[in-house]
Amino acid sequence: MILFLGELILLFIIFIISVRFLGKAALAQLTAFDFGAIIFLAYLAFAPIEVKGPIQGMVGMLVITLLHFLISKLNLYKWFNHIISGEPTILIKHGKLIPNNLKRTRYSLMELLSTIRAAGVPDIEDIEYAILEPNGEITILPQVDLIPVTPRLLKIDMEYKGLPIAVILEGKIQHKNLKLIHKDETWLLSELEKKGYKEIKNIVYASVRDTNHSLNIYFDK
Repeated sequence: MILFLGELILLFIIFIISVRFLGKAALAQLTAFDFGAIIFLAYLAFAPIEVKGPIQGMVGMLVITLLHFLISKLNLYKWFNHIISGEPTILIKHGKLIPNNLKRTRYSLMELLSTIRAAGVPDIEDIEYAILEPNGEITILPQVDLIPVTPRLLKIDMEYKGLPIAVILEGKIQHKNLKLIHKDETWLLSELEKKGYKEIKNIVYASVRDTNHSLNIYFDK
């Protein structure tokens, strides 16, 4: 059992390191060969491990879960996070491409252009920053003059309409949600009766806004 656990932990750590060395681009693009590499790494990492019986299997699952928990805790420390997760990489800065960072991260220019087009900013010159995050995602920050106009920028006060809280789902009262708005079933039935609804079973969905407690009802005709 000790040998089994030792092999399991060692191979799991080697697998994580191997995937880390594939680079952030592999996680972001996940092309056919990236996907194949990860699958083969997983197979080669764990195929040699022989699980003898359900007890050994459950112990192995527990150990991997604890190891994952430990790595997640260590990942909160900057030095460990830098090793395991890496750090953000700037691919575009002030409207200018940084080819060296593209090469270093093995992120293709075609994939980057596709990503910025999908973000609605097709021109590199219109991008303030494009950052390859440790998880493989691309963060696109457009130039200031291209940021969509919002009420805040126009200094317009917007009325908060409130969050609709589901109080009935498919004919069943959601008592926990009623407690969130400090109401009970009696109040709900009273409000439904005011609107002419007596059969809850015919109501597909009903919600109450957390600001003015207005009731919206959708029923099965």
